[in-house]
Amino acid sequence: MAKVPLADRMYEVLLTQLMDGTRKPGEPLNIGAISRELEVSQTPLREALARLEHSGLVQREALRGYFVAPVFTKREMTKLAAARELIEPAIAAESALRRTPEFLAELAVTIDELAGSGASADTDSDAFRLYWSSDARFHSLIAAQADNPFLESAFHALSGHVQRFRLFMKAGHAHAGQAADEHQRILDALAAGDPVVAAREMLSHVKAASERALAEHG
Repeated sequence: MAKVPLADRMYEVLLTQLMDGTRKPGEPLNIGAISRELEVSQTPLREALARLEHSGLVQREALRGYFVAPVFTKREMTKLAAARELIEPAIAAESALRRTPEFLAELAVTIDELAGSGASADTDSDAFRLYWSSDARFHSLIAAQADNPFLESAFHALSGHVQRFRLFMKAGHAHAGQAADEHQRILDALAAGDPVVAAREMLSHVKAASERALAEHG
């Protein structure tokens, strides 16, 4: 079995700490202190933090260094939802026209995983991680299937913010069961090859996720 690079292991350690609440929103991430805490050199930590920065979960400022991304404000949630409502329905419509059995099967797996995380996603860090990863993969698969590099680029420009949105939704409830039901309706529309319904179901899902977040944090 190939040895996992140390930077990848440090990424997993830090991601787990973010998910289980060990590292709080806005908390400074001092590389020297973390290096001593985890008993590793600073180089793999820097690589891991750079990867987390790309995901949107960690931010970096000149002279301040790295810190855990802060919780979304109500205005940020609203603006992120507005951007997603423009981009993701268009992606879903394109994907409905380009569906394949393999694509639909992969989406079904993510829905099963999402449903499997269930209510435990609110209290168990492993279940929450399953929710987080399966939700992200569902949307990423649809973006790739659209076969439109400009739409996919726009999607990925938002993806770090969406990851941050998913992570800090844990401060309330993940609502994994509701999300799984909404994903299933999107999958049904994609499987039927109906771009209009696929776009409508995606729009409904994005709106519902935003409304749940605003209800929890409003």
